Amino acid sequence: MTLFPSPVPLPASVADTLALLDQGDYVADEALATVLFLAMRLGRPLLLEGEAGVGKTEIAKVLAKTLGRRLIRLQCYEGLDQAQALYDWNYARQMLEIRLAEASGEAGEAGARERLSEDLFSERFLLRRPLLDAISPDPAGAPVLLIDEIDRADEPFEAFLLELLADFQVTIPEIGTIRAETPPIVIVTSNRTREIHDALKRRCLYRWIDYPDAAREVAIIRRKTPAVAEAMAAQIVGFVQRMRAQDLFKAPGVAETLDWANALVQLDAVDLDPGLIDGSMGVLLKYQDDIARMTGAETARLLAETRADMAARSHETRPA
Repeated sequence: MTLFPSPVPLPASVADTLALLDQGDYVADEALATVLFLAMRLGRPLLLEGEAGVGKTEIAKVLAKTLGRRLIRLQCYEGLDQAQALYDWNYARQMLEIRLAEASGEAGEAGARERLSEDLFSERFLLRRPLLDAISPDPAGAPVLLIDEIDRADEPFEAFLLELLADFQVTIPEIGTIRAETPPIVIVTSNRTREIHDALKRRCLYRWIDYPDAAREVAIIRRKTPAVAEAMAAQIVGFVQRMRAQDLFKAPGVAETLDWANALVQLDAVDLDPGLIDGSMGVLLKYQDDIARMTGAETARLLAETRADMAARSHETRPA
């Protein structure tokens, strides 16, 4: 893995943003680079929606790596609350402090009790969770904050996020308002298992990330798995893209395409055949009903269509 200096300046243009993503081995189009550049330039969160496995989370990882910033990741899930996302108090240390005060006799003095009460809810006993950590001063520069799969969290958690995403500040009753000196770079992702509230969307720039076209997906495989020959990469992408057009419970994403390409390298495959595809189908599909539907005759049909399409393209590009 390439190491980058820490930190480096933010990109000064869309072209620089494309180059930055390319430096991190992320194959992006200009539209994505544009909205990402604007999010960093304007200091606004970026909400990325799309199917699972299309590279939303990877963008935050690449930015952290290429910009030399810390990556702070908040993985969302049902029941996520403020204590797990923002801050909590170190109750074990607080109890120990009370016991020590009692043992020394200080807890019985009125003035000492007041000082102890104030001290127990000071920053010394504060446990910083990802959101608070992201807006705290950092000598390495503002971090990249990834709020991953926000659609998995409950709707009240979205409301809790509004102050943070609008003003990059949070209020802790016992301490007061903590405000970021330099706003973090915020990437929010959603697989759209439910609709995100308009109030949250208004605070973000937005981009839908779709499955890449064939040329870009081949480029992704060649970048991430250079051991795969270009002709083989074209076969893999042609087959996977036809599979996505089928009525599946969960179509394979780019992540599954890359996993399959790596698996085929391990199997020393240089050409696709129905038996090889059926044997490795569990890398692409993760639901038994989908696997049962796609194996056998359906695999042979999609592979035949892929080869016919590649032959037609080859004929079109062949010089007269």
